Amino acid sequence: MSSPAASMPSVTAAVAPNTEAAASKPKPCCVCKDEKAKRDECMLFSNAADPQKDCQSTVDLYKSCMAGFGFKV
Repeated sequence: MSSPAASMPSVTAAVAPNTEAAASKPKPCCVCKDEKAKRDECMLFSNAADPQKDCQSTVDLYKSCMAGFGFKV
């Protein structure tokens, strides 16, 4: 019985750093809200033939904001 108890701390120690990193990193839905709203508004209400091209600057602002928090979009 002492063997399983000895192996448990090493397992929880391996999980704890990942849990701390996840807890300190904000969720993607909670950051860059203004940039996301501007991007979405531009894409949804653009009168251009190619909204993606027309809204590229707002998309780039959103991507750079998300990258600042460690997210790849």
